[in-house]
Amino acid sequence: MATALVHYTAAAASDRGLRRASNEDAFGISVEHGVFLVCDGMGGAAAGEIASALAVDEMLRMLTSRAEAAPMVQAAQEAILIANEAIFSLSQRDQNLRGMGTTLVGLLVEERHVLALNVGDSRCYLMRNGKLLQVTEDHSFVDEQVRLGHMTREQALRSNFRSVITRALGTQSQVQPDMFQLEAEPGDLFLLCSDGLTRELTDSAIESLLGVDLPLEGLCASLVSAANQAGGHDNITCVLARAEL
Repeated sequence: MATALVHYTAAAASDRGLRRASNEDAFGISVEHGVFLVCDGMGGAAAGEIASALAVDEMLRMLTSRAEAAPMVQAAQEAILIANEAIFSLSQRDQNLRGMGTTLVGLLVEERHVLALNVGDSRCYLMRNGKLLQVTEDHSFVDEQVRLGHMTREQALRSNFRSVITRALGTQSQVQPDMFQLEAEPGDLFLLCSDGLTRELTDSAIESLLGVDLPLEGLCASLVSAANQAGGHDNITCVLARAEL
């Protein structure tokens, strides 16, 4: 019996939050090519904005021009390599941009085949049948301590080292992403977000907000609004992609 094909709809929202002077997050969407991206930049002056925007531009350029026969994992690895090199090379040429980098979380889809990828602590979630599942694992000091059993989740939430990430795009000449392959089901809702959302809202709060019957644009707006109401300490970006028959 043939499996019914799915297509995707998407929406996004990005806000500088209540405490930051600028927005160093960036996002990119190409529904036509099945590419969805969120990046959270870091670095002095405007370097974070430059790093995140460059990462999105390079990833979109590579992934929307790839050959249809190219496997998703191979295409993603090549795109990340190019984006990392672009950011790192620019930082080496410009003293004012030294040390800049960005997190990256992305979703590549080909009908039901889904590839989630990440570098840093921006996350991908899957909402399926009313339940929220974190797909990616944070590359952060506290999350690695939790995975090693050296710290509880509650201690991690209170730690002064919550903002320390252990991998970023563009800070070194090489970077190793994590990749996760899934099979989408009709009705699946994927959330890509920067830590400005997850620092303010628990997974249960995000699950509740995504469970409301609203268009994707409305869901994005409600997530951003809730994060700002909870403190808005950082830039907030979310991209939603839904699999539909």
